[in-house]
Amino acid sequence: MAHAQAQAHGHGMAATVAHKDQGQQHPLGIYFKIWGLLFVLSAMSYAVDYFHVQGYLRWFLILTFMLLKAGLIVAVFMHMMWERLAMVYVILVPPLVLMVLLAIGAFEATYTYFTRNTFFGPPPQSAQVIHPVPAVRR
Repeated sequence: MAHAQAQAHGHGMAATVAHKDQGQQHPLGIYFKIWGLLFVLSAMSYAVDYFHVQGYLRWFLILTFMLLKAGLIVAVFMHMMWERLAMVYVILVPPLVLMVLLAIGAFEATYTYFTRNTFFGPPPQSAQVIHPVPAVRR
């Protein structure tokens, strides 16, 4: 039926096959711009080490640059930007759920670690049993 409609509109089978084989064409300029942006973000990440940034600011900057670079790579070079929303959810939601579950596990681990000291820690000084001195035998 589709073939008959294609011939009725003046299109042959070759035009239909050629149309199916075409994929999305993206301009190369976007790839070069993203590549340049990745280079700048990597340079900024190395600058954090070069200038000896310390403490929480260091980790915040390194993780921020890492997530930005990973997001750009997934969005552009893995073509997520042009995928349907369902496909994006299928790929991105499971790692996010895993990260949430790991965070919950880490929170539970610290809770367990700190409450263990409450119940199994050393007894207070007044609760220690004082053993009497044994009697000397003659």
